[in-house]
Amino acid sequence: MTVPDAKQLKALEQENARLKKLLAEPLLEQVVPQEVLRKKW
Repeated sequence: MTVPDAKQLKALEQENARLKKLLAEPLLEQVVPQEVLRKKW
């Protein structure tokens, strides 16, 4: 693997992490209230 390849890989991994976070936050915002409502007090 060359240096430019390694730099590109690192950039892609950072972008992937950013996109996963963008996707995960709205999903968590949906799941948490559902779990709270489902739980029997």
